[in-house]
Amino acid sequence: MHILVTGGAGYIGSHTCLELLSCGHRVTVVDNLSNASIESLSRVETLTGRKVNFCKVDLLDRQGLRGVFKSCDARFDAVIHFAGKKAVGESVANPLLYYHNNITGTLVLAEVMAEYGVKNIIFSSSATVYGDPATVPISEDFPLSCTNPYGRTKLMVEEILQDIVVADPQWNVCLLRYFNPVGAHKSGLIGEDPHGTPSNLMPYISQVAVGKLAQLSVFGGDYETKDGTGVRDYIHVVDLALGHVKAVERIVQNPGVVICNLGTGKGYSVLEMVRAFAEVSGKEIAYKIADRRAGDIAACYANPAKALRELGWQTQYGLHEMCEDTWRWQQNNPNGYGREIM
Repeated sequence: MHILVTGGAGYIGSHTCLELLSCGHRVTVVDNLSNASIESLSRVETLTGRKVNFCKVDLLDRQGLRGVFKSCDARFDAVIHFAGKKAVGESVANPLLYYHNNITGTLVLAEVMAEYGVKNIIFSSSATVYGDPATVPISEDFPLSCTNPYGRTKLMVEEILQDIVVADPQWNVCLLRYFNPVGAHKSGLIGEDPHGTPSNLMPYISQVAVGKLAQLSVFGGDYETKDGTGVRDYIHVVDLALGHVKAVERIVQNPGVVICNLGTGKGYSVLEMVRAFAEVSGKEIAYKIADRRAGDIAACYANPAKALRELGWQTQYGLHEMCEDTWRWQQNNPNGYGREIM
């Protein structure tokens, strides 16, 4: 199949492109490179021995996006939609930017897809749509709510895509609610390359280990958890990417709407992650306990049973591999990809 991947040069996108190509699919990537590097796709091509068709286009550029659909020599079978801004703090500080970019960009994408008769879309959603759950593990039928503008853009896009299916049953939508992606490809050639100071736990820990950052701030040491620190469901990015390959296979069966959590079903605390990474890397991870952050919750982990039923997908990699692969990537690429401009 021929798959259009928006945001395909990013962390999850590049790993998904690699797995799609490895399974024999054709891949075209649309990315504005605002939070990604073209180098990631060059390395994907090196690893797979296959070509990625890359188009530097912003989803807000309707004519540019139409050009992508016009220029391809074969119609897309499905779209995997990763593109969007994703920093919770930034979304609180600048909500209009997030609503315009994430929601308007999706509307333009859906409208152009409809123009060209492409009606299969897999959307990169998030466990943030569950808000602060009353219990864990979290199932797909839990009540939905959000505590920040970033999460609300994910929930709004979910609702928009489901409304499209109601209006036009020819559409098929797969909503994949991610938990906490970590890790890197085992080659050490592609991984997470945050701009500036990382906002996610694993890249922050790895940069402390490699000496780029002095210490980790652990936000909250008084939660009602096993050690007082927040508990999250960390999933290896390769497992997450393989979930998208399974979603591609499922969506061409015309299922209408499919909603699945992508997580391991296991929760690890911040301090458990610190200890596991220290063991793998052989480095001491300096940390301090800081005040809780507004909007953070005590525990969040998935019930992944529906993904097994609906997609035939389950995770393969554990905490050791998550840490080992992150450390390999960090050692091999202490400065990430660099900032190549195309």
